Amino acid sequence: MSQEPMDGTLQEAMAAPLPVENGDAQTLPAASRLIAHARTEMGRVIAGQSAVIEEALMAVLCQGHALLEGVPGIAKTLIVKTLGRLLGLSFQRVQATPDLMPADILGTSILRAGSEDFSFHAGPVFTDLLLVDEINRMPPRTQAALLECMEERQVTVDGVRHPLPAWFTVFATENPIDFEGTYPLPEAQLDRFLLKIKVGYPSAEEERAMLQKHHDSSSANLLADANIQPLSQQMLASARDEIRSIRVEQDLYGYILDLVRRTREWPMLALGASPRAAICMLRVAQAFAAFEDRDYMIPDDVKRAVLPVLRHRILLKPEAELEGFDADRILTDVLAAVAVPRE
Repeated sequence: MSQEPMDGTLQEAMAAPLPVENGDAQTLPAASRLIAHARTEMGRVIAGQSAVIEEALMAVLCQGHALLEGVPGIAKTLIVKTLGRLLGLSFQRVQATPDLMPADILGTSILRAGSEDFSFHAGPVFTDLLLVDEINRMPPRTQAALLECMEERQVTVDGVRHPLPAWFTVFATENPIDFEGTYPLPEAQLDRFLLKIKVGYPSAEEERAMLQKHHDSSSANLLADANIQPLSQQMLASARDEIRSIRVEQDLYGYILDLVRRTREWPMLALGASPRAAICMLRVAQAFAAFEDRDYMIPDDVKRAVLPVLRHRILLKPEAELEGFDADRILTDVLAAVAVPRE
């Protein structure tokens, strides 16, 4: 299935999928099986973080990219590695540093020994799931190189284009506490991320379960001990197609647009959500419907998509920050101010 560009009219994106027929006992056979398998298998490795796991899986199924924000040591890397093992996808990790060059992640052309020809040596970006740890420590030049990969799904080296794998997905992490020596991502690059996922501390019960898992493990590698059974590429593609085919009523199109457009006139915001944000909300709301085993979307699916899709796409005015507001609080107020369509 060809990858549609994220920018474009919302109407064109909405017209693409065909509705799934009702009446079957299981309306989303591939998606339902994949989601159930993911919840079970990933729960054997990771204690808690169910919302984070589901949103990370949505990023892959919607063929977008995700920004993971959380303090160190709360299983961000483990979640992505486990997800790759579950879906049968390759995984690479890059640790961002201030001296990281574009060639370090993209690859470079090297002169072959004994000849005048150059051969391209692919960098870690040529993978299905790429984890970029502390992306805001990359210098701007390297951030810009990664931007082409995320948007165009290709790498250009010495004028030659090298396509990336079909399931190429970037998971980038940020530490919300330590900002010394960082390069904040510009709004243009933040807008390329489908989701911004906040990863918090586990509950007391989940943390106790984590300790129990490590105590019961025969080695330090929980992922290897879990022996996760990977799913087929065919099932992954079928689940993606089923999610894109989830039925959307006309009133919900208007609801998505009302929410996005309201952010552009909200008094505490210097920058509202882009038209691309509306398309992303549509796709993620369809995914939320699939996770509830429905082949149709309801307003609650849109509401659940608002925070992860929009929190990194809006910019607060300085006075709003001084008053203690954050993106999630303002978006909650926007949700309360927009009328919900009748189901």
